Amino acid sequence: MTRRRLRPDEVELWRKVAETAHRMHPERHRHDEPKPKPVKTPRQRVGDFTVGQTVRTLPRNDLMPGIEEEVARQPVKMDAKAFGKLKRGRLEPEARIDLHGMTLDRAHPALTSFILRAHQRGLRLVLVITGKGKERDEGGPIPVRRGVLKHQVPQWLKMAPLNSVVLQIAQAHLSHGGGGAYYVYLRRTR
Repeated sequence: MTRRRLRPDEVELWRKVAETAHRMHPERHRHDEPKPKPVKTPRQRVGDFTVGQTVRTLPRNDLMPGIEEEVARQPVKMDAKAFGKLKRGRLEPEARIDLHGMTLDRAHPALTSFILRAHQRGLRLVLVITGKGKERDEGGPIPVRRGVLKHQVPQWLKMAPLNSVVLQIAQAHLSHGGGGAYYVYLRRTR
């Protein structure tokens, strides 16, 4: 974008305004005064580190990538057009299970029996609601992940006996629970 030139009457008006203006902080130095040049000191090397160098920022101390990233990185094994509809929330799940409030030892058998029964009935798309989990960071040295079921369900779906019937896992659309639910696309019954 180019700037237009000020007209002579605009320049005159600006001069009048500038003459009546007072500095807000007269004790501060003016910007037009030259600054002293910094004196360079030779850097000392200590092992692989040079004194005075900037340190690169390290990623958070998570041991594994987020579960959303892990699920999203999986290759698409189902029809691409159907997967696009699935991600946009256009496909309606044929059945759903809500694992909210369940412990791991109750949720695992419930999920296993639900998925196997849905596959036997010939269902293709089911919704598994895990919830987003509670924030439980006690401030200890070991990071605590949010949402135990949210992280465990994709692992369970990849293990036997469920891996033989599960074709695709994807995070649910906001209309079906978003980050607290998963779409599970099942293989056809033979």
